[in-house]
Amino acid sequence: MKRSFFDTNVLLYLFDNRDPNKKIAVQELIQREVEADRVSLSTQVLQEFYVNATRKLAFPLSAEEAGARVRDFSKFPLVQVDVPLILAAIARSQRMSLPFWDALIVEAALKAGADRLLTEDMQHGQVIEGMRIENPFL
Repeated sequence: MKRSFFDTNVLLYLFDNRDPNKKIAVQELIQREVEADRVSLSTQVLQEFYVNATRKLAFPLSAEEAGARVRDFSKFPLVQVDVPLILAAIARSQRMSLPFWDALIVEAALKAGADRLLTEDMQHGQVIEGMRIENPFL
């Protein structure tokens, strides 16, 4: 089964009212991918979402609301960040000159079997081991 791996920065737009067009685009994208049973995430995404949703949004979520959203997101297939994944991310970071956190997202998406990684943080259209990087706002 093909999967779509969502990076934290994309999920945050679900709760960010500063850019209504991006919010609507992500709502529609999530709905399509949920209906197709294609969504995958990682424990890194859950952690980053909680921190950023409670601190970096124009109108941050309360700790309770952010925690509830993390619980909702945790129902999707999750890749656990473990030592082998961290070591693979270190190697990929060095090999591809990627920031470590981006390399960890790439490794998690590949481990999830994703054929696309939805993110704003990497080069749109780049293909890594058969997985396409897609900025959903382009």
